[in-house]
Amino acid sequence: MTPRVLITPEAERQARDVDRWWREHRPAAPGLFLDELAAAIELIGDMPLAGRRYGHGPVRGVRRILLRSTRYHVYYVVRRADALILAVWSAVRGTGPSLRR
Repeated sequence: MTPRVLITPEAERQARDVDRWWREHRPAAPGLFLDELAAAIELIGDMPLAGRRYGHGPVRGVRRILLRSTRYHVYYVVRRADALILAVWSAVRGTGPSLRR
């Protein structure tokens, strides 16, 4: 069974903020971030264990997928029939996000 991919309100806010910034500052490819995010969500839905394990923070079982062109990570957990996106975070920040369910 293919898991539903859900997104926390915090991760949704982060994605909206990134998209807004990307469209304003990257006029040559304004839709690139959303395209990569959509592809990552599809991958998570098709292959929930595709992301690399991320063992930092209080939430167990976190995985992350790198959006290569935009250099953001999508952090998520797989629980029963669902995959829950916890954060969308820049890979160049040097530290990971504050994760919580």
